[in-house]
Amino acid sequence: MISPFIVNDKNLFLSRFPVAQVNRSLQAWDAADEYLINHINEHAIIGDNSRLAIFNDAFGALSTSFCQSTDSKPDVYCINDSYISCQGIQYNIEQNSLDNSNITQLGSLDTLPDDIDVILYKIPKSKSLLIEQLIQIKNSVSDQCIFIAADRAKEIHTATLKVFEKYLGTTTTSLAVKKARLVFCQLDNKQQHKSPFPTMWSLPHQSTTDLPDSEFTISNHANVYAREKLDIGARYFIENLPKVSPESKVIDLGCGNGVIGLTVLANQPSANIQFIDESSMAIASAEQNIKTNLPELANQCQFTLNDCLTDIDSNSVDLILCNPPFHQNTATTDHIAWQMFKDSHRVLKKGGELRIIGNRQLAYHIKLQRIFGNEKLIASNNKFVTQSAIKR
Repeated sequence: MISPFIVNDKNLFLSRFPVAQVNRSLQAWDAADEYLINHINEHAIIGDNSRLAIFNDAFGALSTSFCQSTDSKPDVYCINDSYISCQGIQYNIEQNSLDNSNITQLGSLDTLPDDIDVILYKIPKSKSLLIEQLIQIKNSVSDQCIFIAADRAKEIHTATLKVFEKYLGTTTTSLAVKKARLVFCQLDNKQQHKSPFPTMWSLPHQSTTDLPDSEFTISNHANVYAREKLDIGARYFIENLPKVSPESKVIDLGCGNGVIGLTVLANQPSANIQFIDESSMAIASAEQNIKTNLPELANQCQFTLNDCLTDIDSNSVDLILCNPPFHQNTATTDHIAWQMFKDSHRVLKKGGELRIIGNRQLAYHIKLQRIFGNEKLIASNNKFVTQSAIKR
């Protein structure tokens, strides 16, 4: 939904991204964004020559606030793990006709500049990403840096504040305003922290070829699901993967750490696999897991940051494997699944298959029937269903 976000008596019109999503009722900013911007303005924290880092700005509510049509403005670094967030920030800057010459977008694995004066931090849903980012901040910037975090009040628990205290320094909070709260940290650089990420764990693999069974070593960056073992959904999906024909073109859509595509490639070494995700950490994890476990087949793999299957050629792929997410940031929504299914129908060759796994209550069979005109139940248990749809 295009929403007016008032900054310095100016209306910014912000859209969630992608703009063509089915669920248009969700807002592109929240009360925590508003509280953070109002606090910055009321206390004149950021000057024209400040160097500002903004973490986890979902759709640009914070970033657009610092695009000014003046000659003097702060240098702003936007740090996100999400490709969609990066695209959303750029889209909202453009649709508001703002000058973004002072904005630099960085991925979650890029090096943070060490001369940052102020950090505005939207608290992520993932505790592991929170820890990784706080360690990066603590080890990179001066203890004179001003650090202010924000989130919905109900998401800031005592345990959350203990994480800030442990990794940054003395931590205090504001009063709640419109159900949002700010967190203030005084950085203490006396103690540095070593990141526990990426984590490493073993995955037994039962080969369906003449090759012997093996054990994969799986690497997971902080913002990748199932950081210490194979999650039960992926395990059930692996048990119900299709037999892949030689030289098939396969997409692991929403690949995460890439264990699905890795399993396919191990069982069909002539397949060509494209790993696609919107998380920088997921793509880095998937690429590392191929290089570690099947280095001789790495040239048959592509690793792509993308918004679902945007710009992937139509009628070009034999098989798409997918475990669709049912949330975007903290919002529960099915628009990503809709986009994944519609994109898959376009990208698959005639006769090509989309095979998915999902929680039983999500009723993906209705969407598949509507888009593909067919759907087949492959397997089910008390929690998950694996389903297939063929492009006719």
